[in-house]
Amino acid sequence: MTTQCLTGQHTDHDVYAAQCPCRAMLDLLANKWSALAIGALEDGPQRFGALQRLLQGVSPKVLTQTLRRLEGAGLVDRTVYPAVPLHVEYDLTTLGHSAAVPLRLLRTWVEDNLDNTTHGTDGTPDKTVCT
Repeated sequence: MTTQCLTGQHTDHDVYAAQCPCRAMLDLLANKWSALAIGALEDGPQRFGALQRLLQGVSPKVLTQTLRRLEGAGLVDRTVYPAVPLHVEYDLTTLGHSAAVPLRLLRTWVEDNLDNTTHGTDGTPDKTVCT
């Protein structure tokens, strides 16, 4: 399915086309840490440390890279408040909130259907316990 490009930068948008810029956005949104960071920001602004605690297992480096990519794509705003130490908050933009809707559905589907899958992502039976 293709849609017309409203900016005039190219003729249309088609995620199945190898050279379409849509692929970069799809890659960003399909990234595990991006999807989780967007979900963590749905309820309002968060500081870096709070995000890192919510996203168990993410390293500070990866979280920083993820937030920068989301900010660069216009999905997240970064606000610095002058204080000692600096107070930085991350929040979803309007575009970020619109991306959060299908990502929330995907996260919910995964949680609801995990027990219906027969194998882990590596092809072996999954014995992982969620807490």
